[in-house]
Amino acid sequence: MEEKSAAIRQHKIVLENRSVGTITGISDVISFDENSIVLDTSAGLLTIKGDGLHVTRLNLEKGEVDMEGNVDSLAYSSNEALHRSAESFLTRLFK
Repeated sequence: MEEKSAAIRQHKIVLENRSVGTITGISDVISFDENSIVLDTSAGLLTIKGDGLHVTRLNLEKGEVDMEGNVDSLAYSSNEALHRSAESFLTRLFK
């Protein structure tokens, strides 16, 4: 039962002045650089775009990320998009 409750985490975003934020419900960090952060969350893939973005704290056991920088946008997409792109990459790799 403990594994099941850990797999379904409450997703929450707290963003202060578009520059400092805490995000919960994270299962993985897909990628990050100064212009974008892509997170796998319990609500789908979350893409954060902006300038000077930094992940200041990451705790995957608790599913939490703290970040800072100038946030321009937050966008969600389905987790299936990630799996399809990984499949197509692997398919092309082993062709």
